[in-house]
Amino acid sequence: MADGFFMDEHATGWRAFVARFLPLVLVILLVGSLGTLLYSASHAARDHERALKEQRRSFEVIALARAFEAKTARAEVTLARYVISLDPDTGRLFQDQWRTAASQLKTLNYTTRHSDWQRGNVMALQAAFEQRGKTLSEIGLRTTYDQKMAALAQFHQAGKSRDLMRITALLDRVIQAENARLQERSQAVSLAGDRNAWFGKTSQLFGLVLLVCVLFALWFANAAYSERRNARRQADDEAERADRLEEAVATRTAELSDAYERLKKETAERAAAEENLRQMQKMDAVGQLTGGIAHDFNNMLAVVVGGLELAKRKLRLKPQEANRHLDNAMEGANRAAALTRRLLAFARSEPLLPSAVDPDALVAGLSDLIDRSIGDQITMAFENEAKGWRIFVDQHQMENAILNLCVNARDAMDGRGRLIIRTGQVQLAHHEVGECAGGEYVTLSVSDDGCGMTPEILSRVFEPFFTTKPVGKGTGLGLSQIFGFVHQSEGEIRIDSEPGRGTSVHLYLPRHIGAEGEDAMDAPALDREPVLHPPTRILVVEDDPRVLNQTMAALAELGHLPVACDHPSKAVKLLASHRDIGLIVSDVLMPDMTGPEMVRTLPAVYAHLPVLFVTGYAGDTAESADFGGHEVLRKPYTLTVLAQALSNALSGSHHPGTAAAAE
Repeated sequence: MADGFFMDEHATGWRAFVARFLPLVLVILLVGSLGTLLYSASHAARDHERALKEQRRSFEVIALARAFEAKTARAEVTLARYVISLDPDTGRLFQDQWRTAASQLKTLNYTTRHSDWQRGNVMALQAAFEQRGKTLSEIGLRTTYDQKMAALAQFHQAGKSRDLMRITALLDRVIQAENARLQERSQAVSLAGDRNAWFGKTSQLFGLVLLVCVLFALWFANAAYSERRNARRQADDEAERADRLEEAVATRTAELSDAYERLKKETAERAAAEENLRQMQKMDAVGQLTGGIAHDFNNMLAVVVGGLELAKRKLRLKPQEANRHLDNAMEGANRAAALTRRLLAFARSEPLLPSAVDPDALVAGLSDLIDRSIGDQITMAFENEAKGWRIFVDQHQMENAILNLCVNARDAMDGRGRLIIRTGQVQLAHHEVGECAGGEYVTLSVSDDGCGMTPEILSRVFEPFFTTKPVGKGTGLGLSQIFGFVHQSEGEIRIDSEPGRGTSVHLYLPRHIGAEGEDAMDAPALDREPVLHPPTRILVVEDDPRVLNQTMAALAELGHLPVACDHPSKAVKLLASHRDIGLIVSDVLMPDMTGPEMVRTLPAVYAHLPVLFVTGYAGDTAESADFGGHEVLRKPYTLTVLAQALSNALSGSHHPGTAAAAE
């Protein structure tokens, strides 16, 4: 029983396999056979058509050759009649017949353009025809001019010429070659016809086989019908389940779309709120910055204006006291210039001009200025432990940083307390303090016993514009500017502070080890006496008339011969009219053309002239490619600084700090 069941199940599976795949195999065989038969029949039909076409072309070539032969013979007969009768109409008839023959020859040439076996014959025939035409035209011309006897004699000779025999021979050759080709094409037509007949009989047989195969396939299709019906029922059930799932997915997708739209709306509202908050913070920062800068500048301008006014009153009666007031005014102006440089440094426009600096000597030199800045109620102490270790920093920026820290300490102590400035030596491991690499460092600390800072304030002290001072009392740029300067010098800053216990700010700067004798090389350029030069004719290019007059007066005071130029476009003309000019002093930012652009556009004959660029915007010196290695002088400047810059420019040397500014 089990064996019978197994055999029945095996037979059922076999029938299902045969019923499923046999029609596919039959279809593939039938399609392949049908495609092969159709391709072969189509190919045979094309061959038959091609053979018939070639056969018709051969008949056409033979007919054209015969027509050409008849037309040339008729034209020669007409020419003979014209020579005898001297009738003009007969002469014109000859010309028409000869042109017709030429046209037939062109047609023959076009018809045989693809027949390589005829091309030589036709070309030779054309050459002979043209030669024969010249001869007959000459006979006709003699006849026209009433030279009948000469024309008859020439016509008689033309009848025996080799041109006529060559034309006849070439025509016979064309016709014989085409007849031989015609036999081959006739045989090809016969063979193609036989092939078409064979394919017709094969198609009938194939149709009978196709009918048998279709019946066989229908028998197997009927056997598989039940199985396919069951499969269709199962497919319908699956489709119904898929429809239900798709409906559920669509519902969930709609819910997610609604949630996404709500999220986008909330995001847009949050972005608008954040933008409003940023705008409010920006306006608050601008207010703090404006008030602080106005406060600082008003104090400095008060010193400048008051000092100048007092000096003017005391100049005649008390010149020494007038000089003291002028010194105070100069100090106030320098402080104002330093403030602009600090602002530009904060905006990343002030380049550092580093040199090797002894921190102990630097602090000692600042003691008087710090003492005047913090007041008499604060006790100041110095602990100098650097012991000859030097740092490589911008001395001016370093002085500003120390002074700024001392002023902050004064404000934190409310003008009364104890301030300690320490320098020292320390060996740091890698990243022991911030991002500092391992090595030797010089420390500089400013400590006070003031109010201290809470952790919340301490976490924000380096933010630009952040300050706890009242509006108009500070810019909020001090510590952020010091932070940027220390990091530009590859150092680190750390602050220790507790409410009620004071604050200590520690600066860590890498120790600089230079070559022996570097102290003299690193001395500021302002302390060196400028190299004296003989009076030099100097072209001064400056668009501001007041600055131009002041520069002219300063150069004259130094013993030079200035030439005024109030627009860069006039420089070339003035150089041409003053051949003895030995130096160009030019402002950087001017209308229509900058100073570097003017220098680049000068003719090559002035390329050897040294140039001194003068700028009031320190950020200009960061563009080294614009200045081309020329000396750069920053406003405001003193006569000593101007003399040093002129000396450097005329001697072709550059002060290290100025060179750094141009790099």
